This record gives sequence, C-alpha cells and structure tokens, in this order.
Amino acid sequence: MTVGIPIRRIWPTPATPPLNDAELTALYGRADRPHLRVNFVASLDGAVTLDGYSAGLSGGPDKRVFGLLRMLCDGLLVAAGTLRHEGYRAVRLSEPRRAWRRERGLPEYPTLVVVSGSLDLDPAQAAFADAPVRPVVLTHAGAAPPPGLTDVAELVRCGDERVDVAAGLAELRRRGLGQVLCEGGPHLFGALTAADLVDELCLTVAPLLAGAGPGRITAGDPGAPRELPLRHVLAADDGVLMLRHARDAAAPPPAGAAPPA
Repeated sequence: MTVGIPIRRIWPTPATPPLNDAELTALYGRADRPHLRVNFVASLDGAVTLDGYSAGLSGGPDKRVFGLLRMLCDGLLVAAGTLRHEGYRAVRLSEPRRAWRRERGLPEYPTLVVVSGSLDLDPAQAAFADAPVRPVVLTHAGAAPPPGLTDVAELVRCGDERVDVAAGLAELRRRGLGQVLCEGGPHLFGALTAADLVDELCLTVAPLLAGAGPGRITAGDPGAPRELPLRHVLAADDGVLMLRHARDAAAPPPAGAAPPA
C-alpha cells in the first residue's frame, strides 16, 4: 500500500503513479551475494545534520524508505557515536514487515551491529536493553567493556589497536549477516569507503540549504575515489529526491565481500 506523501520513480523509467511499498521494496531489493548498503540523508549543500541531528533533514518519504531498507537487511551497522547521539532505540519492525521476512525464511528482526573502538556504550540504552535480537559490538583487542555490556551484547574483537572494519564485515558474513545496512556515522562511512567495502549508497537529498557548519556524510582519512553508478532516482511530492547508487552486479565483489571458503 502507499503511505503518506507519494513517491514516484523519475529515472531511468518514469513511473507516474505513486509507488506502493511492494514496488519500493522491489526497487531496492536484496542482493544475490554479500552486500553492504549505506543509507544517508543530506541537505542540498551537503550537510549531514540540521541543528545537530539527521532527523532535521528527514521527512515522511525518507522515513518510509528507511524502514523498508531495515526490513531488507540481515544486519544493521552503526557507529557507537551515532548510536549515542541519535538516541537509537531497539531495532523493531511492524508485523507486516516481520511477516515479509518470515515468508522469505529470514529472522523476524535484523541484528543490530555497533562499531566501537572505546566501548563507551550504555548497556541500559534501549538499543541494547530492549533488543529483540542480541546485538553484536565490533571492537578491538585492547578495548575494555563497561559493566553489563556483555550481558546484553556479544563482543567481536577485530583488530589490535583499532577496529578493522574489513575483518568485522567478514565476521558478520560468516555469521550469516550477508546483507548489511550501514546508517552511519560519517567516520564509519569514510572507513568503509577507504577499505573499498561499500557496494551501494542510498542518499536522500532534502530540498533545503543548511548553511555553513555541519559536516559531510563522510569523514576520516582521504582515500581513492570510487565509482558508484546511478541505478534509480525517486522523487517525493514534497521535493525530496532519493538516489540509489550501486556497483555493477557483474563486477568482481569488493574486498571482504566473498563468503568464506
């Protein structure tokens, strides 16, 4: 069914009638091999936040696609700073979306995966305490967990002094989390890009200028440019654009993408 502000496809093949959830789901879909999708929202001038939070850039159409992307994934990857700052709650889905997953042999809920080098995490935060599936925390060998964290999450150590995102992603895939959705933040996106792990970027462009101040959707050490061809453009009736860029499915998989032998 169609919910709220209509969303239409405008490229490559324009579709005049508004897209329903089934059509949107088919447009994004699940890949037929291990796949890392990144989802962000930005202003016209590239800001990643408005008044300090990404929610200021997001509206009904973005939240609708945001929810469908969560339904499609096996693992939901997020940096600890974003988890804290954005006040993440437990990753839960509506009954229709859980039914969609059950019909395809998937667990009812995706697994929350948090990347944290410091383990400055609150076990009482709802993202952990109320999680329907035990979250996974990717960290490094030298990090010490706070009291109670291992009661509500599983720690996976990858790297000696900093989190090795390629090793962490490979471990997630060994655990059956082949379709991973990353929701940020910018430093995690930058690290994944630098390691050439990003298969897809879903970018919502909000029709406003945020002005100087906020950072970009990516941050960290510079790396080589990566080509990511445009796959579709959706437009909502409130002026929001939703762009999907993805690697060629016929191209060799990026580093860490192949399942273990």
